[in-house]
Amino acid sequence: MNQSFFNQYRTPILYAGMALLLIIVGVGQGWSVAFSIFNLCLISAIMSLGVNMQWGYAGLFNVGVMGFAALGGLAAVLVSMPPVDEAYAAGGSGVLIGLLILVATIFASIFVWKQFGKQKKVAYWLIFAVIAVGYALGRIFFLPAVEAIEAIDPSVTGYLGGLGLPIVLAWPVGMLFAAGAAFVIGKVALGLRSDYLAIATLGISEIVLYFIKNEEWLTRGVKNVNGLPRPVPYEVDLQEAAWFQDLAASWGIPLAEASSLFVKVCYAGLFIAVIAILLFLSETALKSPWGRMMRAIRDNEVAAAAMGKNVVKRHLAIFVIGSAVIGLAGAMLTTLDGQFTPVGYQPLRFTFLIWVMVIIGGSGNNWGAVLGGFFIWFFWIEAEPIGLWLIDSLTSFMEPTHWLRLHLMDGAAHMRLMTVGIVLLIALRYAPEGLIPERTARR
Repeated sequence: MNQSFFNQYRTPILYAGMALLLIIVGVGQGWSVAFSIFNLCLISAIMSLGVNMQWGYAGLFNVGVMGFAALGGLAAVLVSMPPVDEAYAAGGSGVLIGLLILVATIFASIFVWKQFGKQKKVAYWLIFAVIAVGYALGRIFFLPAVEAIEAIDPSVTGYLGGLGLPIVLAWPVGMLFAAGAAFVIGKVALGLRSDYLAIATLGISEIVLYFIKNEEWLTRGVKNVNGLPRPVPYEVDLQEAAWFQDLAASWGIPLAEASSLFVKVCYAGLFIAVIAILLFLSETALKSPWGRMMRAIRDNEVAAAAMGKNVVKRHLAIFVIGSAVIGLAGAMLTTLDGQFTPVGYQPLRFTFLIWVMVIIGGSGNNWGAVLGGFFIWFFWIEAEPIGLWLIDSLTSFMEPTHWLRLHLMDGAAHMRLMTVGIVLLIALRYAPEGLIPERTARR
């Protein structure tokens, strides 16, 4: 293929190649598997888009992606799960009083600081006294209430539950949760050196995860929350519907397989709508004067500040927006899984991989970030079957019980990290700006 032709049509060619890979999986491993990968690719692409807004637009180094995604998952629980009436009766009032005391303590501390801020030693001691009194009062109401809530049928509930609303409403709530956390981090860390932001996001991410794992009265902790409501039909309902039975018969595939495929297609439709809206908004923003200003700040903060731009304020805005997008993806992922599992939030999956997606796809380019999400997640999932096939082919001349063949076959299932590492090294060597580089005036 001519190099200039490839450069001119790089984006459609690469997306067509990605579609071809998914089609090969559909033909070889089944369309249900292909759509499962496709749905997770879409969610990964949204997370990648959020990180690209922070890093690609503004050069902000966020290593707390996992925490923002977890907040989105928590939103799915708090919005969609039905409330546990017994738990509310046992300790709901105590928790509410405890939270009100917490809020009152915060406002009292702010009031003291404003009144005595010029006398710092006096202000510090008074704030310490306010916090100590608030902490003591809060414990009196909060701890007994938490114990009472967690004692309510702990094997099934043991928490307050949620609001019982449609789970789709959890998606914007997940954005708000993540945006709120990002605002607090940004107000503290932005304006300092970039490594302070990295440390702050990493720390907050771990704090969020610690909170989710241990506050069982709110999240059930490591006992997980299962059976979250769906925004799409259930397979069992489809299989009992006459119209779907006729549809499956017309497709010529078994009813159970058809219902599973139909549900995945419905999820894909929802996720495609979300990512299409995000792409439209992010592309519009990137090509606007605001986008050019953000890139100017990224490339030279000193020059931008000298021209009158409020660098810290602009950084805070894009940091909050990018985190909100990650929170949205976290809520969507929990919706797709149908369960909330705090122990499943690992930095490898929710921070390292997302960064690799942005780097491989092309930071600063929205289409590149989305393609990176698809590309890396595809090979993350398919590394195992590809590795098994490769080892089986390379050792086909050996006896089936040969020790080397057995050893290699056992190890082939753990080729994910090696595959992603190799892909990352090759990309950095031959395409350091990503598969779809950022568009600049030179290109």
